Amino acid sequence: MNVLTDNFSTYGEGFLGTVELTVYSSVLALVLGFVMASFRVAPVGSIRVFGTAWVTVLRNTPLTLLFFAVLLGLPRFGLVLPFQVFAILALGCYTSAFICEALRSGINTVPTGQGEAARSLGMTFGQTLGLVVLPQAFRSVIPPVGSTLIALAKNSAIAGAFSVTELLGTYKTLSELGYNIVWTFVWIAVGYLIITLAISALFNVLERKWGIAR
Repeated sequence: MNVLTDNFSTYGEGFLGTVELTVYSSVLALVLGFVMASFRVAPVGSIRVFGTAWVTVLRNTPLTLLFFAVLLGLPRFGLVLPFQVFAILALGCYTSAFICEALRSGINTVPTGQGEAARSLGMTFGQTLGLVVLPQAFRSVIPPVGSTLIALAKNSAIAGAFSVTELLGTYKTLSELGYNIVWTFVWIAVGYLIITLAISALFNVLERKWGIAR
């Protein structure tokens, strides 16, 4: 227990760092995922190709490699930002591909007649998608989106290898101070458990309120 009590500020800083990474990356992933899902079902071929390429490349690229590409590659092109921002970009873009596919699977559950009826009333593609299709699709994709964001929270541990303050990285400091490595990782695991359980609880509430009863 003294590993935690003696180093509460260190754990707290790492915990808050992981929470920040998770929250900001989740927002970016949800926004990009929504945009790419819209692209993938758009009536314009070139837009669909872009959405498909985005998902294909990011889903099949190891996250660690994407971190190297963003954190070490972008500065070579003159884009210099704090490492935390680069980590958020890497996590958010990577996760957006999975959010996109979850949303697209939800869109496919909506009967095609719904879209056809909306278009027959003179609604544009954007109006049909935003007012008719997505509200219905959202109800069926709450569980997979929640699972994807839980995975994002755990994937944020990679950021510690790139000088970003997060929970897993605290083991380096505590190991140098001579603390028991087993208990160091136990309390790190507890921190991740708190974060993932919080996300799970949030999506359980959303599912009970808006989800489709099976």
